[in-house]
Amino acid sequence: MRDLYEVLGLEKGAGSDEIKKAYRKIAMKYHPDRNPGDNEAEIKFKEAAEAYAVLKDDQKRAQYDQFGHAGVGMGDQGGAGFGGFGGFGGFDMSDAMRIFMDGFGGGFGGFEDLFGGGGRRRQTVRKARDMRITLKLDLSDIYTGVEKKVKIKRSEPCDTCNGTGAKPGTHPTSCRHCGGSGQVQQMGRSLFGQSVVVRECPVCQGSGEMIESPCRSCGGEGIQRKTVELKISVPPGVATGNYMTLRGQGNRGGKGVMNGDLAVFFEEKEHEYFTRHGDDILVESVVDFSQAALGDEIDIPTLDGKASLKIPAGLQSGTILRMRKKGFVELNGHHRGDQLVRIQVETPKKMTAHQKALLKEFAHKEKSTPNRFRKIEI
Repeated sequence: MRDLYEVLGLEKGAGSDEIKKAYRKIAMKYHPDRNPGDNEAEIKFKEAAEAYAVLKDDQKRAQYDQFGHAGVGMGDQGGAGFGGFGGFGGFDMSDAMRIFMDGFGGGFGGFEDLFGGGGRRRQTVRKARDMRITLKLDLSDIYTGVEKKVKIKRSEPCDTCNGTGAKPGTHPTSCRHCGGSGQVQQMGRSLFGQSVVVRECPVCQGSGEMIESPCRSCGGEGIQRKTVELKISVPPGVATGNYMTLRGQGNRGGKGVMNGDLAVFFEEKEHEYFTRHGDDILVESVVDFSQAALGDEIDIPTLDGKASLKIPAGLQSGTILRMRKKGFVELNGHHRGDQLVRIQVETPKKMTAHQKALLKEFAHKEKSTPNRFRKIEI
């Protein structure tokens, strides 16, 4: 996919006014009603709307600047957009027209207007409410990636009426106000002159049907709240603040209503001794004075099991040793971080008489070494 700044002809540090001005210019140039039948213009119109929708939002823009398209769920596959609630894998013309109306301050009858008398409908797609949940993950789950089962409560088709909203044994009838089309039309004006405005029927709310005998279980809505279990595939390398969009896994709509989406936000659980720093893992290990002085080889826990770490002779307290490729894999990438081990030398608090004698002998031989001082930088 093209860089979003490039789509709008902007530099990365562009301000909000520049972004809005650039989008308006491109949107007016490639608006489908100014370019009837031009598929390339329609693609550019949608592409500009996608870019504007991300860059005008400070949070989405920050995610994009850090993670690229993956950070805002663009270019997702398998119906799950990673990184962005309401990601853009299912972006269509109705979305582009909604953003166009928002970008011009509204006031033109909504994104479903029929502009310029071109005879093409821009029909509103009715959609059930989206949902969001927080999924807490152990660092070990993040290290390898994991499939989690979660239970959520969402709207589902009514069991009694099978989602029709009508009492069992009866059926919905065609709406008399709109003739079953779900839409009504009226003349209006747009940016490009006189237009036919197509709106949702206010009587049937766009369904095209009327329910004379509503189902008692759902009150004619056709939906009920139910608890369902979902499997969520978490990729390795996610972090607190990342999220993914599962398309169509939010609330179920009634007849003629598109399913909502489910946004899954990730949160790292605190580990007993590991600390995460980007793709690296930090841990502290305490060694004896003799190990630091003479050198040793110790076992260190990692998220991939125990590993051996060599302690070089003469190691000073506070030294950080690096265990390469023992950190997290880069999200949607191939680079793997390291595990950093800070060594702290422990001074014994209790010693035997023999140990004290040996240490005194060692100290006596060290007296020829002058005291060393270092400036503390504040």
